[in-house]
Amino acid sequence: MILAAIGCLDRIVACTKYCADVCPEISSRGTTIVADSWTASTDQIVAARPDLVIAAVPYQEKAVIEILKSGARFLGLAPKTLADIYTDIAAIAGIMGATDRGAQAIQEMLREIEAVRQQTSSAKRPRVFCEEWGKPLISSQPWVAELVSAAGGEFVGTPGKQTSAEAVLAQNPDVVIAAWCGAGNRVPLQKIIRDRGWEPMRAAKQNRVYCIRDEFLNTPAPTLILGLRALAAAIHPNIFPQASGLRCISDIALSGELIFQ
Repeated sequence: MILAAIGCLDRIVACTKYCADVCPEISSRGTTIVADSWTASTDQIVAARPDLVIAAVPYQEKAVIEILKSGARFLGLAPKTLADIYTDIAAIAGIMGATDRGAQAIQEMLREIEAVRQQTSSAKRPRVFCEEWGKPLISSQPWVAELVSAAGGEFVGTPGKQTSAEAVLAQNPDVVIAAWCGAGNRVPLQKIIRDRGWEPMRAAKQNRVYCIRDEFLNTPAPTLILGLRALAAAIHPNIFPQASGLRCISDIALSGELIFQ
């Protein structure tokens, strides 16, 4: 998505299916789609003939070995904060000879985030638990915690760390948001509330349990602005309109979940 933001999609010769989910226009360009960053093989990489392979964590050691065996240059990214993401955008833009476009993309993100922050500056700050994985239960990354704060919420727990259903219940958040890596918008909200025993939680009682599309919060790129809008709509629905990629537990989901009562 960084390459799309800086106008360099035509430079991509191959990407994972998760990249294609974030940026569907890649598929229409005849780009080679490999399985994912965990199982891509040296043969697949060599066949695509890239000059540079870019990957962001989480990726496994064996995947890095396969990349290095291909002989292509490798740029491995491991962002944790929004500042890290801005640095990565600038680095990729510099490599691609699109420094100005990179700076513009960063400034647009900063403006969007600050605009939302200003709209919520005087609002009450609900306590928000946001998770990026269900088993084991893992809190969303630090950059998501920053976006939650900008959207007018207070992030519950330690970003990027494993926790437990019991610990989250004890913190009794006002809002729960699930954005599971690789799950799109298919997190089974009804099931996780029931299976974890979260029915007494304030968020469950008030039907403030949401799914946000994985790629909107877990992709360290300008796509995060879509995640910010979804977070803002979930945390302050009285201030922000319904956003793309946001699903509430009280909605009738495509997966056939029942309305939570």
